[in-house]
Amino acid sequence: MSDRSSQPMDDLPEGVPPWAALSVLVAAVVGAVLAAVVLPALLPGLATSLLGPEPKAYWYLSRSSGFVAFGLLWLSMVFGLVITNKMARVWPGGPTAFDLHQHVSLLALGFTLFHGFILMGDAYIHYSVAQIAIPFASAAYRPLWVGIGQLGFYVMALVALTFYVRRTIGHRTWKTIHALSFVMFAMALVHGMGSGTDSGTWWAGALYWLAGGSVLFLTIYRVLVTRLAASPRRVASS
Repeated sequence: MSDRSSQPMDDLPEGVPPWAALSVLVAAVVGAVLAAVVLPALLPGLATSLLGPEPKAYWYLSRSSGFVAFGLLWLSMVFGLVITNKMARVWPGGPTAFDLHQHVSLLALGFTLFHGFILMGDAYIHYSVAQIAIPFASAAYRPLWVGIGQLGFYVMALVALTFYVRRTIGHRTWKTIHALSFVMFAMALVHGMGSGTDSGTWWAGALYWLAGGSVLFLTIYRVLVTRLAASPRRVASS
């Protein structure tokens, strides 16, 4: 007997081709490494003139790209929730919402990679590749909150991978893994609030409240819609 619940998932478009997604991620890492390590070594005069004796540009780049990554992750969560709670039928449509959900998720992953690897050029923290890749590997700056963010990145990568193996692993397994998105979003939120030097500003606080509140609202709405949809089936089967 076929699993009817998997049919809607099979009908969804492929979205971003695997080679295109991989190229975005590779470009993010290569761009960060070039900016942080290679260019200052090749053009020391230019680096000194632009950054001064205590370069902070890499720190600013990391902070700004972190906010961009969080904003994209928030949009990804919103698109994913409007698909599952049927709001996408009103706008912009199921297939379009799914396509946007996948594109935004991959962009968030790319900006997150840039957010971490650009810190290799920061003169104060000066993370190594191992300290960026291994959670809690560095005690240079707020290791707990940074480590939570690093773990969140790996959860994000796992969830993004399921876009390309959903037909292989089946709808139920895909749905279970995709539920980790809520854990990932919570980790990103805690990471930003705990490690971000801008967390005390009104605009950063407003962003975190808006993102967290909207995701919570859409999640509760999704639960209510699911229960209401299940109620007629229980009545009919009794």
